[in-house]
Amino acid sequence: MPDVFADLVGQDEAVVELRRAAAAAAAVLRAGAQALVPAAPASGDAFAADDAATGGVDPSAGMTHAWIFTGPPGSGRSIAARAFAAALQCVHGTGCGECPGCHTTMGGTHADVRMVVPEGLSIGVGEMRALVLRAASTPSGGRWQVVIIEDADRLTEAAGNALLKAIEEPPPRTVFLLCAPSTHPDDISVTIRSRCRVVPLRQPPATAVAEVLVRRDGIAPDVAQWAAAAAQGHVGRARRLARDPEARKRREAVLAVPRRLTGVGAAFDAASALIEAAEAEAEASVTEADTTERAALETALGAGGTGRGAAGAIRGAAGQLKELEKRQKSRATRAQRDALDRALVDLAGFYRDALTMALRAPVAPVHTDTAALAGAGAQKWDAEGSLRRLEAVLACRAAIEANVKPRIAVEAMMLALWKG
Repeated sequence: MPDVFADLVGQDEAVVELRRAAAAAAAVLRAGAQALVPAAPASGDAFAADDAATGGVDPSAGMTHAWIFTGPPGSGRSIAARAFAAALQCVHGTGCGECPGCHTTMGGTHADVRMVVPEGLSIGVGEMRALVLRAASTPSGGRWQVVIIEDADRLTEAAGNALLKAIEEPPPRTVFLLCAPSTHPDDISVTIRSRCRVVPLRQPPATAVAEVLVRRDGIAPDVAQWAAAAAQGHVGRARRLARDPEARKRREAVLAVPRRLTGVGAAFDAASALIEAAEAEAEASVTEADTTERAALETALGAGGTGRGAAGAIRGAAGQLKELEKRQKSRATRAQRDALDRALVDLAGFYRDALTMALRAPVAPVHTDTAALAGAGAQKWDAEGSLRRLEAVLACRAAIEANVKPRIAVEAMMLALWKG
């Protein structure tokens, strides 16, 4: 059985660092240490303190209580965090992939590993305070309490302050693992960054992604190579494209956009089609979860009961149902934006291909199946026109991230693509 780092694609340097840190953490436990020593990642003295705590382990391998995993979408930030958490809970301290600590952590059932996966647009202060409080408890398994925060860039200011306090005064044997696109202040606060060790991840090469699809998912090599290139190194998107016919249809519709932009009316029609497709994809992804959550809450509140007071109980639960609907609406909005962003990434890949062809750059196209169309666009627009169109797509992504209404941002993008 492969160890816990096997699915961290194309991140050899990060894997080496995490293995050494896990070994240092195991040395701390063996030495009977009762708490981690907070370490500033850029300080040689802090590494020396880590070294002393681990009984002479190489200082560069020193363990610390807070980490940030950064990298572009698809680089495996959450995979790296979960794998590192498994290595910390591994009875051998290596992330063997076979012991109960590894199995339960990778399966999401370990009692001492808590995952924060934001379903809405942000992570609120109430959720973070509750998490910090729970993380202060003693590990039930005798090793580490591990808190993994996916998309830490979605922390509100108040939530970030609550987390900062815990990182500044870490509970004994508690480790915080944060995932964010970068260490830019827009993604993670400077004060939190200064108290964490950063593990930078890179976009994995398409060959490495294809190898994982073949080995782990049993996908045919030629399909895996195509999906890995089309997904631009994003493992999750590559798997979706290789296995989901609907995902391939949505991609084909997006890549047909440049042919549809024949006038102002066509540009607005294309914008509407793109928005509606994202909404439909998001609705399909959240409908089942929404229905299950509502049914479970209504049952817990007494819906369907026949006993005395049952009807009054469900009437008095309107506030809880309203709160659930608010969370579900936020999750649907996030799902719509994520679906739209995937479409924009595909569209950006098309114009990137046109740009590289106009420049005669010796690089492979992202979308091999639309290479001919991109080549025709390169001849028509030249390099400058291709670059302007690529910048229009990237500007649309940035605008949506800055909370511009998606329809307005997409319509502006489509007009820019048509005008060139």
